[in-house]
Amino acid sequence: MGSVIVWLNGTHGAGKTTTSVLVQQLIPDSRVFDAEKVGETLMDITPGLPATDNFQHWPPWRQLVVETARRVLDYTGGTLVVPMTVLIEPYWREISTGLAHHGIPVRHFVLHADQDTLRARIAGAHPIPSPFRLKYLQPYAEAARTWLHAEAEVVDTTHLTPAQAARQIALRHSAGRGG
Repeated sequence: MGSVIVWLNGTHGAGKTTTSVLVQQLIPDSRVFDAEKVGETLMDITPGLPATDNFQHWPPWRQLVVETARRVLDYTGGTLVVPMTVLIEPYWREISTGLAHHGIPVRHFVLHADQDTLRARIAGAHPIPSPFRLKYLQPYAEAARTWLHAEAEVVDTTHLTPAQAARQIALRHSAGRGG
C-alpha cells in the first residue's frame, strides 16, 4: 500500500487535535503531522513576513505543508494524519492539488459539531473564551454550507467522544483502502 494523508478539517472546538492522536493509534504505520508548526516556523522569521491575521494567507505556508508532507511520506511511507483547519477553498485546492501532483491521496474528513456545541467546547477548553477561536465559527459555517462538506467526509462530533470519532475515521480509512 502506498502513502496516504488523512486530513482532519473543521473549526476550533471540533476535536481535531485530540482525535488525530487517537486516529494515529488506530491506523498502523501512521504519524501525526501538525501543519500549524509550519506556520509557527514562518511566524518566527525576523524581520517578519508581511503582516496577516492568519499564516495560511502566506503562500509559503501552503507550499511548505505540501512539501513537508511529501518529504515525510517519501522517507517513512504509511499514513500522515493532519489535523488542520483550512476554510478558504482556494487554499484547500492549492494544498490538495499539490499533494495530488505528487501522487499522494488524501482522505479528507471534516469534524463537525453544531454551533452551540462548538461554543461550549471553546469556552470549556480555556478559562477565558478565545476570541481567536470564536472568530472562526462563522467562516466555518459559511465554508461548510458552500463547499467544505461537499468536499469531505463529514463526521458529526456533536454527540461523539473523540475516541468514537477516531474509530469512525479509522474504519472509513481502512474501508477506503480495501482493508
